[in-house]
Amino acid sequence: MRLYTFISNEILALLHPDTDNIYKKWLNSLSSQKFEASASRIEDLLDKLSICLTGEELAVVERLYHRAMKLELDFIWSQSVTQRTVVPFSRLNRCASGENNLVIFCDFDLTCTTIDSSALLAELAIVTAANETADIRTTWSSLFGQYVEEYQQCLDIIMPSSDITEQVEGLNYDGLCKALEQISDIEKRATSRVVQSNVLKGLNVADIRRAGERLVLQDGCKRFFENVVECKDSAMEIHVLSYCWCSDLISSAFSSGDETPFNVHSNELVYEESISTGNMITKMESSMEKLQSFNNITKSINNETKPLTVYIGGSVGDLLCLLEADIGIVIGLSATLLRLANYFGISFVPLFSGLVNKQKELADSGTLDCKKTSNILYTVSNWDEIYAFVFGAVDSSHSSTS
Repeated sequence: MRLYTFISNEILALLHPDTDNIYKKWLNSLSSQKFEASASRIEDLLDKLSICLTGEELAVVERLYHRAMKLELDFIWSQSVTQRTVVPFSRLNRCASGENNLVIFCDFDLTCTTIDSSALLAELAIVTAANETADIRTTWSSLFGQYVEEYQQCLDIIMPSSDITEQVEGLNYDGLCKALEQISDIEKRATSRVVQSNVLKGLNVADIRRAGERLVLQDGCKRFFENVVECKDSAMEIHVLSYCWCSDLISSAFSSGDETPFNVHSNELVYEESISTGNMITKMESSMEKLQSFNNITKSINNETKPLTVYIGGSVGDLLCLLEADIGIVIGLSATLLRLANYFGISFVPLFSGLVNKQKELADSGTLDCKKTSNILYTVSNWDEIYAFVFGAVDSSHSSTS
């Protein structure tokens, strides 16, 4: 009952007070104080009844509740909808010819993963070089320390004494591009120092792939990508655009056997007989390179109908692609990203409320102009929200380690 109250309040908050619809009485009833009081009484009763249950019995209750919620979602989702809807986004631009109608772009580090891949590769290099005399851990510490210091100094130059809560009106795109070029110089110098220091020399590609297979991803992330591959009634493709130093690490984090279910665009380590030389083929080191890759991919798709694009990211380097995509989704909004975005006039809107407005636009005009307000990005707290947006329902099958 508490869930009904929450959902009703969320919907009512997005409706105009004078809005007249067939669900108005139902929404008002579920969000009323009387219903709230009833929900509280039932919660108290359940607490009293369950106090004597064993852990095993509570687990059974949890499974039953989970099953009941899934059945209710399935029932709601099975109802026929005659009008075009924004959700599921994968079906909005469906092509009868079966051509790709949706291209999903995604960052990797801290968007898909719970840790930065550079830290993982550094730890792997330290373990690999454990028997050598050189103190590689000290070298890595120095490299990371210098990068953090230069990065912070660069931000202070770009945004002197800016308040994270200050919102500049209007998108300053040219200013943003210049700022990101400055930040990209920091990224490139840091990568160059890593290569020159030879700290990645001696890594075995098999060890890298094993590390990728064990890499902990954000809850629900892997299942999302798997569902894109398994989904038979929609034509989608995925591209991962990442500053990661090693594409093998990304591929192994998602692959089943030798097959990677999407396209990876990142830097690559150089190997000799499966052992890294310490050198790197740099393909993706800046925001501009990410944007160029994004544009090249979209231009290469020769469909009768232009496919919709979604970009999912959370780092400063993702900003240009987030703005370029039809729908830019920020997961895990960091203080640095928020500060930079505010400084250059980028606004953030929760994905749910943003989609409600898009649905109104679609219902009123019959079309959807995703880039109507190009300085707006959409925020989510987890991959379940992205799953629901793309596929139209929350995936209840993934485990906490997916």
